[in-house]
Amino acid sequence: MAFEALNHSGHLQKDLIVILNDNEMSIGRSIGAMSKYLNRMMAAPIYNKVRKEVEGLVKRIPRYGFRVYRAARRLEEGLKNLLIPGILFEELGFRYFGPIDGHNIELLLSTIKNVKDLNEPVIIHILTKKGKGYKFAEETPVKFHGIGPFCTDTGKKTDAGCVTFTQVFGEKMVELAKADPRIVAVTAAMCDGTGLEKFAKEFPDRFFDVGIAEEHAVGFAAGLALKGLVPVVAVYSTFLQRAYDQIIHDVALQNSHVVFAIDRAGLVGEDGPTHHGPFDIAYLGAVPNMAIMAPKDCAELGAMLEFAVNHNGPIALRYPRGGAILGTPCGDFAGKNNIVPAECPQQIQLGKSEVLREGKDLAIIALGSMVYPSLEAADDLAKHGINACVINARFAKPFDVEAFLKLSTRISKFLIVEEAIVEGGFGSNIIEFFHSQDPALLINASALPTTEVLHQKGGIKIKLLGLPDMFIEHGPRNVLLERYGLSKDSIIKTARKLLK
Repeated sequence: MAFEALNHSGHLQKDLIVILNDNEMSIGRSIGAMSKYLNRMMAAPIYNKVRKEVEGLVKRIPRYGFRVYRAARRLEEGLKNLLIPGILFEELGFRYFGPIDGHNIELLLSTIKNVKDLNEPVIIHILTKKGKGYKFAEETPVKFHGIGPFCTDTGKKTDAGCVTFTQVFGEKMVELAKADPRIVAVTAAMCDGTGLEKFAKEFPDRFFDVGIAEEHAVGFAAGLALKGLVPVVAVYSTFLQRAYDQIIHDVALQNSHVVFAIDRAGLVGEDGPTHHGPFDIAYLGAVPNMAIMAPKDCAELGAMLEFAVNHNGPIALRYPRGGAILGTPCGDFAGKNNIVPAECPQQIQLGKSEVLREGKDLAIIALGSMVYPSLEAADDLAKHGINACVINARFAKPFDVEAFLKLSTRISKFLIVEEAIVEGGFGSNIIEFFHSQDPALLINASALPTTEVLHQKGGIKIKLLGLPDMFIEHGPRNVLLERYGLSKDSIIKTARKLLK
């Protein structure tokens, strides 16, 4: 988009100032040809100085002005090619100024003042240092890009001590790659954030960082898959949205075996509305050939990743930010976060769910991060005489049609819980399925957590618990889960209403 905008602006030749803030970093260190190009430009600040001197020289020549001017222009082009490799920006129609010290505020302001009346497209290239002003951030800018509690005197983070889904994913990737040389990892400038640091060190020839270019990451992975490799694209849920066209046309249409490891699915907490990932089930669920999984804990994550790399076709594995049991920071839920199962007790099969608790009054079908809160809710309900069956759905697509149909023959009330937007989500697809079987089976389908379910006789009554049709604000993850009805207490409250 940035290059398209530069190309368009250079064509229009309108009055525009673009400031390129260059600190050689995105989250991690920038990579690729463009980064190398900018680094070369840093060593060539002399260009604008030489240009001014040439212009001054031409003005002092009294005769043969036009011929001298043309010769001077040719000289200038030669100097640009010599001193600024590629002259990319000027070829796009921009006047280039820089590079200049972006921490020198006086110089920066005077430069902007000098160019603002040029009435043409201008690029000001400024150099800054990520973390400038704080020693530890300057030394380890990647770690300080997004930071939790830390000691200001030492720069060391306060470690909560719990295993995260991201860490488990990274470790499992290394384990699987040792056994299968076809497995490669692809990331869009998020090596550290997606847990691939160890993989990158152990398998440098099988690790591809394409920079902040999710569209290219997915298209590139599709090409790798077509040549027999097994690419795992590690990406945040919110960023994968950028590559939707490539998911459909380059991966799914070819039925290519690309694995999408979707981190930060659901609510991410303090990163706010731009980083929440509630839409992936809805936008991937509509794509033919795509399978979607969600693990309840770290052991299941490992088993699902192993299943995914041996699958045939596009497959997505979505998991939340934080602790590897509930997807939340340690301590948010009754100590369960410290339980880390050594292995997945039941083998992963395509589209098959897992019964975790038998019951007769109510069926709670939970997906991924909502499984453990649902189990806790069922335990509390049992103390009050309500016997709830709890099912770990495992797959959002294809879901366990056979099991859910069989379940509906003995239980008439379903509560479906997912950490994703309700519209077009897992629960909505189940409602559509039952309706396609026999509309009379389905007597009520309410979407929002606050919606009352009307009492009617006969048929199946379904209640959906998920995120509402809105952009969720910034806030601690556990607070947001409570606010939007995805905590243990909210599940209990909704179950009671459903049973009235």
